[in-house]
Amino acid sequence: MPNRSLAGIFPPIPTPFKADWQVDYDHLQSNLNRWNQEPLAGYVVCGSNGEYTYLTLDERVELIRAARQVIPGDGMLIAGSGMESTHETIDLTRRMAQAGADVALVVTPCYYRGRMTAAALEQHYRQVADASPIPVVLYSVPANTGLDLPAQVAISLAKHPNIIGMKDSGGDVTKIGYMAHETRAEDFQILAGSAGFLLGALAVGAVGGVCALANIAAARLTCLWKCFCQGNTMKAREIQLPLIEANTAVTSRFGVPGLKAAMDLLGYYGGPVRSPLMPLPEEDKVTLRNILTKAELS
Repeated sequence: MPNRSLAGIFPPIPTPFKADWQVDYDHLQSNLNRWNQEPLAGYVVCGSNGEYTYLTLDERVELIRAARQVIPGDGMLIAGSGMESTHETIDLTRRMAQAGADVALVVTPCYYRGRMTAAALEQHYRQVADASPIPVVLYSVPANTGLDLPAQVAISLAKHPNIIGMKDSGGDVTKIGYMAHETRAEDFQILAGSAGFLLGALAVGAVGGVCALANIAAARLTCLWKCFCQGNTMKAREIQLPLIEANTAVTSRFGVPGLKAAMDLLGYYGGPVRSPLMPLPEEDKVTLRNILTKAELS
């Protein structure tokens, strides 16, 4: 299977819900139509910011199908298809490929965290990649799973012809650099999992980023990426630094409720979160608005 380029900026888009918590496919497509005007490489659908753990399997597949209808042909659609069991991950990955996904993003299984040894994780990913009709990207997000995919596992899996890269949300730039160096012969592509360390990750070998902040700052982050690729690291740093606080606000500080609130503030449809998540309190919305204003995003 030919390799797919992961270079560029991808927003992990939130899943829009109606007031009764049903998926709002109309607002999904209207958001995508607006994002399509931005210089993005593609989208991640059914990722952590998409509240994928709160979606039924049928909803996940239908989100891919609905997104594919409005994403341009040159826009990559990366689908979060990771499940706790290898069997279910293979099944969902195949369904998402049929619905129009270009690449599968597979999060580390973590419920039996104590038994998720390097050998178990490697077996899981190899079996998924062997069966997947589309390329696979590894996904490590220890803040949510409590499990950091070891560098040596990623380095070993990079040799698999159907594993093309990794989204690393751990924020350890040293680890990203080590993996980039050790996998350079395999053309293994690493994506920074957050805008807060995007420039640092690019500097040590990442090819782009899957960034929550890209939902509201696509042009700024793409400009940062382009400046770095063109060798203008000073300009890239000028863009990176003012965005760090805003990125923290829509990730670790206020989470998905904060990201959806930011989208509402900036003219997108963020809408409600699904229970047991709770909406952002009004006082935090005031703080969020001030942070976005300081970063010149509103």
